[in-house]
Amino acid sequence: MSDLPETDHVVDDGVARRNAVLLSFGQALGGSIAAIIIATGGHVGAMLADDRSLATLPVSAFILGTAFSTLPANIAMRYIGRRGGYFLASIIGICAILTAAYGVYVESFRIFTTGTFATGGYWAFVQSYRFAAADMASDKFKSKAISWVMMGGLVSAVVGPQTIIWTKDLIPAHVFAATYLAGAVLIFVAMLVVTQIRIEKPVETVVTTEARPLAEVALNSRFLIAVLCGVVSYSVMSFMMTASPLAMVGMGHSHSQAALGIQWHIVAMYFPSFFAGNLIVRFGQVKIVVAGMIFLTGASIVGLSGITIAHFWISLIFLGIGWNFGYIGATSMLTDCYRASEKNKVQGLNDFMIFGLNAAASLSAGIIYFHYGWGAISALVLPAIGICLMSLAWISTRNRQILGA
Repeated sequence: MSDLPETDHVVDDGVARRNAVLLSFGQALGGSIAAIIIATGGHVGAMLADDRSLATLPVSAFILGTAFSTLPANIAMRYIGRRGGYFLASIIGICAILTAAYGVYVESFRIFTTGTFATGGYWAFVQSYRFAAADMASDKFKSKAISWVMMGGLVSAVVGPQTIIWTKDLIPAHVFAATYLAGAVLIFVAMLVVTQIRIEKPVETVVTTEARPLAEVALNSRFLIAVLCGVVSYSVMSFMMTASPLAMVGMGHSHSQAALGIQWHIVAMYFPSFFAGNLIVRFGQVKIVVAGMIFLTGASIVGLSGITIAHFWISLIFLGIGWNFGYIGATSMLTDCYRASEKNKVQGLNDFMIFGLNAAASLSAGIIYFHYGWGAISALVLPAIGICLMSLAWISTRNRQILGA
């Protein structure tokens, strides 16, 4: 029996707060897996691949594995519940990352890439933590619950890199093998935490409505705009972030300066989560997404304005803040678009689109940079941001007209 609530309105914010805290810890631990793969996958790929141009394939495989797993993950949780789904995901994640560790140990590029692809299946479940936090939350607390979970990402930005530093040379003959073994420990501890959440079927206060066809939900204008803004927020961030270290080093800056810029970017991605939920409650979802798009525009403009290290760092900081406001705001918008009986398939479709296009963005960033340069990277994001801003302006005008009527 699923432990997902069956009503559309649940108001037990005591349970919701507890769940949000547990899921935030889970995000901090489980989320560090992505940091580990993204930070080390290219290095390991370069060591193992016969063709060094394929060095980043393990990272791309991880993102593709996430995209392909989002719909199955949400279908699974529809039938076995959040707790059962997270337990299953943890077993998958432990086996997958141990496969990657074995690939490093036996120096097999194919096995390592298979392991990172399968680990994407675990990451697909981690991405649903933000939705699970909203399951038992009232409308007032829902945005804060999502924001609390995202705060765990700030901790994962520290846990992941520190795990790499502490473990990469523990097996001297096989650099990074111990890092992936440590990743299995992180997933196990995260499992112990997140399987303690309480998402129970409450006493119904409204009549449960049957699920609509997915196509009917997907054609709703608010759903389309929420997904569009989530896709653009994530893809613009991934596109510019992936190319920026290459550009910084290519412009004569050091690897250390490039790494420090990425660290500030990650902090900027997650630090706003401490107050993003409150801002959504005060100003509304649409205004916060608009603010995110403005910061993403600022990242593009600063990137086009110069190639000093300050330009790169400021651009990356704006990029992180823009991602946070745009992504959290779009997620909050999405939670208003479905009924309780529809949540899993709608959330799965949303995440499939986000991570599918995110994979395309990350794969194309290096190609576009090497062929057309950093200026093209910074400029190409503007049309997508512009489409989002026009869509948000349209829905705001439409909402005012409805309220006026």
